[in-house]
Amino acid sequence: VRVLDAFVDKLDLDQLGFVQREIKSEGRPGFENEIFLKIYLYGYVNGIRSSRKLERECSRNIELQWLTGKLTPNYHSIADFRKNNPNALRNLFKLFITFLKDIDLIGGKTIAVDGTKVRANNSKKNNFSPKKIERHIEYIQQKSNEYLAALEASDAEEDQLKISEVEKKLQRLKENKINYEVLQSKLEQSSEPQISTTDEDSRALLVQGQVVEISYNMQAAVDDKHNLIVATHTINRNDRNALSKIALEAKENLNADSFTVLVDKGYHNGRELQTCKENNIETICAHAEVVNSNSHGTTPDYLVTKFTYNREDDTYICPQGSVLKTTGTWHKKTRERDSHLFKKYRTSDCKMCPVKSLCTGRADGGREIDRSEYAEAVELNAERYKKNKELYRKRQEINEHIFGTIKRKWSYYYTDLRGLKKVNGEHSFICLVYNLVRTMNILSVPIILEKIRDWNPNYR
Repeated sequence: VRVLDAFVDKLDLDQLGFVQREIKSEGRPGFENEIFLKIYLYGYVNGIRSSRKLERECSRNIELQWLTGKLTPNYHSIADFRKNNPNALRNLFKLFITFLKDIDLIGGKTIAVDGTKVRANNSKKNNFSPKKIERHIEYIQQKSNEYLAALEASDAEEDQLKISEVEKKLQRLKENKINYEVLQSKLEQSSEPQISTTDEDSRALLVQGQVVEISYNMQAAVDDKHNLIVATHTINRNDRNALSKIALEAKENLNADSFTVLVDKGYHNGRELQTCKENNIETICAHAEVVNSNSHGTTPDYLVTKFTYNREDDTYICPQGSVLKTTGTWHKKTRERDSHLFKKYRTSDCKMCPVKSLCTGRADGGREIDRSEYAEAVELNAERYKKNKELYRKRQEINEHIFGTIKRKWSYYYTDLRGLKKVNGEHSFICLVYNLVRTMNILSVPIILEKIRDWNPNYR
């Protein structure tokens, strides 16, 4: 608690962007933001994040009483502080990274990036895809037809009680159908593949194997010197298009010229690798599979990796020595709402080639090779991966235990808040608390207290 107290007292919360809650003219004056921040820091360090539980702790916990000066804010005010300051909480996380760098706890040479799924405040039944909405509408139509048939039978028998019951059920089905049609219209207008009704920003994401949860994807970049988090943000999609943003965030937070980033094969994306290359960030990323534009009929000896690319004249040389040339025309390929440009390479020697059947299954034409606009960045990454396999193996050691601590030990496997902006604020705060606790374990309390007292925060 002395560390938390010294840390908060050193901060200028106005410069970090914390909003002071406006109080009506009547009633007692509001609490300072410093009080709320100390309460939440103490709560998250000790596995308590419910505002009602934090209010209760303020009145009975001696440590928290010392930290707050025996003040006891209402649970609603405590909850509003976290909900209303997502950007300020992100700024606070970034500011603490500058402190860690100032006291030489961050190396800034090798960074491991990974993501973990955190359950959103939205159930599976309140998440809809176009097919799911169609199934509901079809079911409603089927039940409506059954009730209409029952209504005709009741009319013939002149059973007023049954008629009234069936009419109520039909009215309820009609209202449900209107609700699903509204959802269908929203989904079409948003051009999104799914929609959630409780937390609109949450998405159904693949967690492991075939398990799907309505969740967010928490990204974290971790420095290898002391396994401290140097960048974090939360997204609502998978990892495939996430590498460059988290890598650039780490570069900005560390104010670094360059570093090496280690990521698993789920992040492999030519465009993302190219963006990192352009920003002087070296990537070591495993490839999910061998890219081969002529997989049908191709034997292992004639995969695309067996062809040699010549950068000087922009040609490929096949294992038989023939040269594949391009016309220079760029074609567009679209996959999963993602697109890239590529060029085709061919040779007329395929017509007379004795091993054509081993190289391609195309009977009418010869072998074709597609080269992406991001091919050079992908090839450089592949070379680094082959040369640095020992370094790549350290990736899990660097970042996996962080998510294990946050989700398993501290039970922060779900989010309290709704909306991507607020969830980002909460997850940044969780990562700040992780760094704070780990720093206390590395340095000891007396030393970190001394470092905090000597620290001059830079609010850039």
